[in-house]
Amino acid sequence: MVATDVDGTLIDEREQVSARTRAAVGALVADGVPFVLATGRPPRWIAPVVSGLDHAPLCVCGNGAVVYDSATDRILEASTLEPAELTWIAALAERILPGCGLAAERVGRSAHDAATPQFVSSPEYEHAWLNPDDTRVSRAEVVSAPAIKMLIRLRGAESADMVAALAPELADRADLTYSTNNGLIEVSAPGVTKASGLATVAERLGVGHESIIAFGDMPNDVPMLLMAGHGVAMANAHPAALAAADEVTGTNAADGVACVLERWWR
Repeated sequence: MVATDVDGTLIDEREQVSARTRAAVGALVADGVPFVLATGRPPRWIAPVVSGLDHAPLCVCGNGAVVYDSATDRILEASTLEPAELTWIAALAERILPGCGLAAERVGRSAHDAATPQFVSSPEYEHAWLNPDDTRVSRAEVVSAPAIKMLIRLRGAESADMVAALAPELADRADLTYSTNNGLIEVSAPGVTKASGLATVAERLGVGHESIIAFGDMPNDVPMLLMAGHGVAMANAHPAALAAADEVTGTNAADGVACVLERWWR
């Protein structure tokens, strides 16, 4: 099985799948090898990647919290933080990281489930990137329903410093990671990582962890790179991902994923 992160890994600097990468993925799929996206993105942000691949794979979304079938537009599994835990985490974050804003990512039965507001944020939350799907609500509403992850944003801070401050206080009550160093960290249910989500997919497909090739570039990819039989970091990767990998390939702009896959599939 081949699993890859999306941003900074599979897609290039224009957020597109290159023709070379599309061809490499097409060759392995034609050979009967399962191909999986493993991303921090929610299911609703998967469609442009699927369109660029010309293949609708199983996806591990929300840093491992969701298994999503992009071919049928169905959420197959979801691990959530319940309101009581969200409330506790929110209070802790506001104490440790004063001035931070809070947001919650939720899922329904499909990628665009109209019955479920999928992204809600408090008035203090400032986006680290464009998010047209945001629903601005009260701080109390952010923590009022189960969420696949809580996002904590502190403008002007570095994500690594935020993790260092908050992680000791979280202990084993939640998993904490980040996919950008631009003052944004992401909190999931305990034990939920890209590795746990990928393990769920591997079990569904009957694939041993030693038979997985995984690609990534950021700290949220580290658990997946470590659990895979062969973990590959991009040349543009964060030092933590580089240290966790068995191999370093080219950058995402230089078709680094395809460079590795073409050893076996052309």
